Amino acid sequence: MIETRDLTKKYGELFAVKSLNLKLDKGDVFGFIGPNGAGKTTTMRILATLLNPSWGEAYVCGQSIYTNPKEIRRSIGYMPDFFGVYDDMKVIEYLEFFAACYRIKGTARRKICDDVLELVDLGYKRDAFVTSLSRGMTQRLGLARVLLHDPQVLLLDEPASGLDPRARIEIRGLLKELRGMGKTIMVSSHILPELADICNKVGIIERGELLVNSDVADVMRQVRSSIVLKIQVVGGTEATDSAAKLLGQHQSVEKIDVSPDGELSVVLKPEVEDYSELPTILVTSGLKLKAFKTEEINLETAFMELTKGITA
Repeated sequence: MIETRDLTKKYGELFAVKSLNLKLDKGDVFGFIGPNGAGKTTTMRILATLLNPSWGEAYVCGQSIYTNPKEIRRSIGYMPDFFGVYDDMKVIEYLEFFAACYRIKGTARRKICDDVLELVDLGYKRDAFVTSLSRGMTQRLGLARVLLHDPQVLLLDEPASGLDPRARIEIRGLLKELRGMGKTIMVSSHILPELADICNKVGIIERGELLVNSDVADVMRQVRSSIVLKIQVVGGTEATDSAAKLLGQHQSVEKIDVSPDGELSVVLKPEVEDYSELPTILVTSGLKLKAFKTEEINLETAFMELTKGITA
């Protein structure tokens, strides 16, 4: 559905996007991650045929951005970070205006507008003026607008930008619905843990170069090759020291650190995946477990590990 080949955008000596190679299949939800100025918006604008690259090629829905930009525009829904709205229009009028631009006519136009309003949970605001909407509602209205012509591909640039926690949860739920409808979605965001919950693929870009392009699980493995266990035992310092000594003797353990509050961080050797013996060793030695869990690795951890915070 989306493919780029050495896609490059250069301003003077500055590379906004450099030799970007990317491939998304139908139904993929791709999380596009990077610092401000890394090249995310530039990439999306090129794919939306709003900006010409310096060189390289890009295909959307099998169409080249050079030879068939009109066909691409019919197949995509592009939602920028900030977009203009007509404040003197009602919500339903706003959507009907854009539906008319897509040449959706007659009774079909009103039905489609009502359907997308229900999808984004704004049906109760259909007769409200756009200017009365909150930031979160405005974002959902923008998403409704790009869904009017039932696009195959969605390019969403920071859809959760500036939203409060409740509005972010609502946007996340909406993206899950769209994923369930089989849409191919490229979404950029700084709300990294939420992307992990939505996306099946992730790309990390920095200084215009794609550092990582893989499944979410593969990215996590790339960041940390060894399992880290977080263990707490009952009994204070003496029990903690005893647990550390017992575990330190086990062949699967590479290193143990003890935090000031008595939590053990047990790093297993890279090849170890089965650590089921370890809690048994502690319990049979008379120790009581307060906590025993693996350390979670999320996209924030991956992002900090794989980038340096340098912009183009």
